Amino acid sequence: MTLDPRLTPARPDLAAAHLRGVVDAARFIEGKRWRVRAVSAPVRREPSPEASLTTEALSGETVMVYETTPEGWAWGQLEADLYVGWLPVGALAAPGAPVTHKVAALRTPVFPGPSIKLPPRELLSFGSRVGVVEMRERFAVTQDGGFLFSGHLAPLDAVEEDFVTVAARFLGAAYLWGGRSSLGLDCSGLVQVSLAAAGIAAPRDSDMQERALGAPVAFDGDIAVLERGDLVFWPGHVGIVEDGSTLLHATAAFMSVVREPLAGALARIEAASAPVRSVRRLR
Repeated sequence: MTLDPRLTPARPDLAAAHLRGVVDAARFIEGKRWRVRAVSAPVRREPSPEASLTTEALSGETVMVYETTPEGWAWGQLEADLYVGWLPVGALAAPGAPVTHKVAALRTPVFPGPSIKLPPRELLSFGSRVGVVEMRERFAVTQDGGFLFSGHLAPLDAVEEDFVTVAARFLGAAYLWGGRSSLGLDCSGLVQVSLAAAGIAAPRDSDMQERALGAPVAFDGDIAVLERGDLVFWPGHVGIVEDGSTLLHATAAFMSVVREPLAGALARIEAASAPVRSVRRLR
């Protein structure tokens, strides 16, 4: 059995305890659950700030940590999508009280008190999680004393009706390899975050999404067969069909999330890299 290293907390010197008997490792460790306390936490392949960003954990998300280093790195697995990597310890904290709400606006400021005129402590991105302890007029007060506009929050179990509409909110956001926030995200990050808002769990990378999501659609280049919400996959890339004439995607070609004419996008990407590899339909 071949295990995907992106999703398997195992190294030759250390592995998660639940993998005992499955993988070979010098030590097996029970993990400890931590929560992202920073606006976001970069997840890298190696414990170095110069290492490539593989994904990003948003504020309030949880990580099962199996090792910390004296240099300030934590090696663990994100609980939302099981991605494994190195995160800065300073971005993490003990779980504390349960999270209750998620950010439903593209970004929202966190104020130190009940006034929008106060300088905000930080800006939380769409999908970030917070623990609300009380509602005070227009503000939701979090367990760490932050004040957020309550209209920018939704209950943790709230579900958006249409993930394509969610994806369109990110139009103009910067393209960032490995990113998952409204300040920057990549093609599969856009798909994952948008689907999550609609209550659909999706793996992190485009090849994983291609294998896991929906059912295959026969596609020979005729865009007439494509429907809203279809996911179009190329090697290393994914886009969302908005309608019969447009494609939504985060693309390095324009370094942003764009709405591109569908026929033109298919021709441009095929000329630059490869033809469409598959189309998946979620419903």
